[in-house]
Amino acid sequence: MTVSLPPLSGKAKVAGLIGWPVSHSRSPRLHGYWLAEHGIDGAYVPLPVQPARVEVAVRGLAAAGLRGVNVTIPHKQTVLGLCDEVDDIARRIGAVNLLTFDGEKISGTNTDSFGFMENLKAGAPGYDATRAPAVLLGAGGGARAVAVGLLDAGVPELRLCNRNRERAEGLAADLGNAVTVCAWEERCAALDGAGLLVNSTSLGMSGQPALEMSLGDLEAGAVVADLVYSPLETALLAEARAKGCTAVDGLGMLLHQGRPCFAAWFGTDPQVTPQLRAYVLSGD
Repeated sequence: MTVSLPPLSGKAKVAGLIGWPVSHSRSPRLHGYWLAEHGIDGAYVPLPVQPARVEVAVRGLAAAGLRGVNVTIPHKQTVLGLCDEVDDIARRIGAVNLLTFDGEKISGTNTDSFGFMENLKAGAPGYDATRAPAVLLGAGGGARAVAVGLLDAGVPELRLCNRNRERAEGLAADLGNAVTVCAWEERCAALDGAGLLVNSTSLGMSGQPALEMSLGDLEAGAVVADLVYSPLETALLAEARAKGCTAVDGLGMLLHQGRPCFAAWFGTDPQVTPQLRAYVLSGD
């Protein structure tokens, strides 16, 4: 599948992605598809920025007239201190993945919670967060975004399991009484009565150790979501489908988190379609 971008004019809107590295990112392919689909005079470019050069790079990109940038590892926390404005959700997550520039004014937000919840809505349309506890594996940046999204959706209890308990307790302290920390060794037992399991760790990702997780205590009909999307069908999702659970892969979170970014820079609210998924995956 090929996508042809229209030629750029001197008025082209330009956005990009900063991180170190960025060569693995699917975001240029994602935004390139939408630019072509909507015939927008614009471009989205990957911009490798070394950690020691983040401030000069961000301020230079703003001064150069870019509309903004996505921010990925390892810069998501660093750029918080560079923003003139940061919204509440970015402060609660403790990280920024979207910068918009108005002249040299820098504004920051985080669209990862939106991306996760929209992907959950699309992949498990019958899921109601208020009905049952949720279990979340991990306590990193992805886990923070997932936790904020689920708490805002009204989950009555969020059971947090992480290999480093101290880090899990720190996240729980930040997010309030609805978060309960469970020992990593008790992660399977934590599934009792849960309506949702989310893996936000790198376990099960290509090149990483396997996620050792039995779903025996999870009721059939529950939802299992994995933020990993390489491979797209993880062992966790395969077991969930075999058990009769609804399985939600991690690619959709990436696609949906890009929607408000694209809208902020290019003025068009794009949609996530099967054709988009196929195009982004075809870049492997």
